[in-house]
Amino acid sequence: MPASPDRYDIAVARYFEAWNAREPGALAHAVATAWAPHGGYTDPPPEGGPPADVRGHEGIVAVVAAAQAQFPGFVFRRTGSVDGHHDTARFSWELVREADGAAPVAGSDVITLDAEGRIMTVLGFLDRVPAEA
Repeated sequence: MPASPDRYDIAVARYFEAWNAREPGALAHAVATAWAPHGGYTDPPPEGGPPADVRGHEGIVAVVAAAQAQFPGFVFRRTGSVDGHHDTARFSWELVREADGAAPVAGSDVITLDAEGRIMTVLGFLDRVPAEA
């Protein structure tokens, strides 16, 4: 039986809720809702920095909090539609400055889901990064 397209949209919506949750308690709750307990997040390294490659809610919360600290006043926004099949989906996003709507960073992510629709893995790709980021 094919997976429902809603399954992918719901998972991606929860993913963005986690990335945009600013209060520590709300962030921890959003990560626990979006990711399976042993789910992971892997992203390429920022210029001169280490890649993100973490497992478990605590590690994911730390990565999200670090990105929020690096980009205060920004939110993540999905661009385009979610494309999915089986337990895998892909989508694109931008990091948007709330003050003026500028989006200097953009990327694409591929996620895998467990049977309950929670994220098991995220493989991130950066499509646009300014030199100063």
